[in-house]
Amino acid sequence: MSFLVAGLSVLMCSGDSLRHLADPKRFSRSQVVFLEEFNAPELDRSRWNVIVTGFNVNVEQQAYVDSSETLRIVHGKEAEGAKKGALLIQGVYRPGFVTKDGKKFDFISGRIDTRNKAEFKYGRLSARIKMSSGAGLWPAFWALGDGGWPDTGEIDIMENVGAPDWTSQALHGPKYFGNTPLVNRTKLNKDISAWHIYAVEWHPELLVFTIDGKVAYTVTKPMVEKYGRWAFDNPKHIILNMALGGQYPKSVNGASKPYFGMPASTLDLIKAGNAKMLVDWVKVEKLD
Repeated sequence: MSFLVAGLSVLMCSGDSLRHLADPKRFSRSQVVFLEEFNAPELDRSRWNVIVTGFNVNVEQQAYVDSSETLRIVHGKEAEGAKKGALLIQGVYRPGFVTKDGKKFDFISGRIDTRNKAEFKYGRLSARIKMSSGAGLWPAFWALGDGGWPDTGEIDIMENVGAPDWTSQALHGPKYFGNTPLVNRTKLNKDISAWHIYAVEWHPELLVFTIDGKVAYTVTKPMVEKYGRWAFDNPKHIILNMALGGQYPKSVNGASKPYFGMPASTLDLIKAGNAKMLVDWVKVEKLD
């Protein structure tokens, strides 16, 4: 099933207007068009696809697999404060793992998306998430359109490359991708091991990223069009994943050994079972 959410066109916004746009009080339960609380015994596969590695990007060091080792619903103590349960995505050390197409990896992890099952055009996309810190761990909450990348447009609502005290937001599209100029780091009041609500308000000509209800980054259509075509007027699906190592972490931590973008200290974390991304819920709300 696909959901298309109508939006509010905004051309110019003052600081007060932006604070109004990001105010959670503007939303009520009656406006929710998609809600996943991860409280069932297993992942609801009528809503989510489990991705299995068929190709590798960004020099990432993991293979994505469909396994309860890397992706499962947890409750109680394992849910770490998520009262109804949570999605756990975990990086696992598995030296010599071979994919179906014959590629070898030393790590496995999890990735899910809502492609062709729940897709959205405009609205407030949010998730309550907590993560492990460790240089080169690369959990993300993002949205992507169907079609060829980057022309389809990518909205990175939350990315973390292991730093305990900041996350980043970014946009990718035609002529602004990879090392995109449309990127921002936000310092956190509490580190990433605490629960935070990461969100974006997506309007026809404006995106407002928030963390715990506070504006972190704002991007307007004119800002994007300095670099390339605005690629945020088409439906997009939601993605949750935990990558390990790769180009973005390497650009921050500088590590090349023992793995690209991941130092030995993080290898030890993964071996100890401490490379986790927990998601309490994911929600999409209609704009007023």
